Amino acid sequence: MSYRIGLDISGGDFAPFEPLKGAELARKEFGAAVVLIGLKEDLEKAAKKENIDLRNFTFIEAKEKIGMAEPPAYSVRRKKESSIVIGRNLLKEREIDAFVSCGNTGAVVCAATLGIGLIEGVERPGIGVLLPTLKGICLLIDVGANIDPKPLHLFQYGIMASEYYSLVLNKSNPAVGLLNIGEESSKGPDFVKDTYQLFSNSSLNFTGNSEAKDIFLGKCDCIICDGYVGNVALKVSEGLSEAMGKFLLENVKGDFLGSLGLFFLKKALKRIRKITDYAEYGGAPLLGVDGVIIIGHGRSKSYAIKNAIKVAIQELSRDLNIKIKRRINEICQDSRIREILAP
Repeated sequence: MSYRIGLDISGGDFAPFEPLKGAELARKEFGAAVVLIGLKEDLEKAAKKENIDLRNFTFIEAKEKIGMAEPPAYSVRRKKESSIVIGRNLLKEREIDAFVSCGNTGAVVCAATLGIGLIEGVERPGIGVLLPTLKGICLLIDVGANIDPKPLHLFQYGIMASEYYSLVLNKSNPAVGLLNIGEESSKGPDFVKDTYQLFSNSSLNFTGNSEAKDIFLGKCDCIICDGYVGNVALKVSEGLSEAMGKFLLENVKGDFLGSLGLFFLKKALKRIRKITDYAEYGGAPLLGVDGVIIIGHGRSKSYAIKNAIKVAIQELSRDLNIKIKRRINEICQDSRIREILAP
């Protein structure tokens, strides 16, 4: 089946050139049917520069842009003809099957939540991001959609993350951990302690609390946290990854033996860089919304955007949202969970 993937060509630091190049890569590599959404003059300028034939794509004009620093809710209400709002509308009206944007994350979340709504039974959407670990891949959720969650929101993130990991990453019964300042159930703020009780009484493969150092060790397949903590953890990780390369180069500069060793390690370092590059994992799924939305990094280049389109197709081909709805209903209706949630 050929899915129609809407792509915001006005969003991101390198728009419209990199989104258009990413669309072309996706079309050539796996035959993606990409619907380009954005300013016509920008698209034509990019197509001319990159020598890309626009006849291979469907184009929907959006006459406005939402900047990366603009306030999300205000921008979504005011800029009705922006690429984010039009992409949201196309998804809601089923004129596209999924929407990919590297634009203002808050605006994408706001537009989707208010305009499309949530999967039945889901209380809040969450942004999940895939991170490399010593044992494979970890899904960290939430990394910015909900900075003031209730225990039920975090618990549902765990359900959605588990289902995503099972279906999209092909691992049954993935291990789920709750990000905290210590492994003991008594650690952390009250809402985290209450969330621990929900997980402990559920049928999920809950392994208990996980400390931040455990994320990259691969102790859990899915790590659950609030959006504020998750976003800080993500940004620290990105900064450390960039800094380590520079630390290495600075410390071998002018050192003959160090430079020689670096030469022999060149292939290994390239492999490490590939593993830790966010572009390899495409975009972050906005889980919980009643539609497939993938949020790309603002600095995404064409390769990352191509992979974000691939992630959208994977979600669609596995009927992820239908299965999330079923799983949310099944687990949240369990008598033990209902007893904990009862006022």
